[in-house]
Order: sequence, then structure tokens, then C-alpha cells
Amino acid sequence: MHTCRNCNQSFQTELALELHRDTCQQGQLFCQVCGDRFQEADATQDGWHYECPSDDCDGDGLQEDLYRVDDVRTTTH
Repeated sequence: MHTCRNCNQSFQTELALELHRDTCQQGQLFCQVCGDRFQEADATQDGWHYECPSDDCDGDGLQEDLYRVDDVRTTTH
């Protein structure tokens, strides 16, 4: 069994898990610098270094400027 670390959904094959990761809504990242949301795969080339994929943004690094959407709490006034 292969389990998605973002949503805990299980898959029979590693390929099915990889295909799911591309569309997993809980796997999105949030850039604190520009406010964009995007898939984790869009933020990295090698799986180790992350940066905001927006051309006009300087946000980089998980837990520095980029956070998982489920880690971000929204507030209203």
C-alpha cells in the first residue's frame, strides 16, 4: 500500500500515488510573499529546493515563505 502524505488516501501502486499527488488538493502550497496557491510539483525541480513559481515573486523555502495550504489558517475581521 502507498499512502499520500497530504490526505492519507491509500493506493495499490506507487504509480497511482504519483498520479494522485499531481492533483491532490491538500498538497497545495501557499506563498506568504505573494499570496498565490499552487501544486507542490510546480514549486520544485528536484524535490529538495522550493521556490514560488510566480515570475514576479521571491518567495522560497518550505516553512520560510511557502506553507502547505492546510498549515495556513485564515482569519476574518
